[in-house]
Amino acid sequence: MKTKEIRDLSVAELQQKNKELMEELFRLRLRHSSGQLESPATLGQIRRDIARVKTILVEKEVGSGTAK
Repeated sequence: MKTKEIRDLSVAELQQKNKELMEELFRLRLRHSSGQLESPATLGQIRRDIARVKTILVEKEVGSGTAK
């Protein structure tokens, strides 16, 4: 995902996207460990997407004053 696309999402959508990406990473790790993953580079792409989503989520929470 592009950073611009992520910034356009709301906080609730970002939280949902983070959950989806974490589940996808889990499934990819299982496929990788069993030797069924065609491109191990996808693991890195998903991890970077998760980092982008988390970073922007924190920025939005701090900006709106709802940080935990």
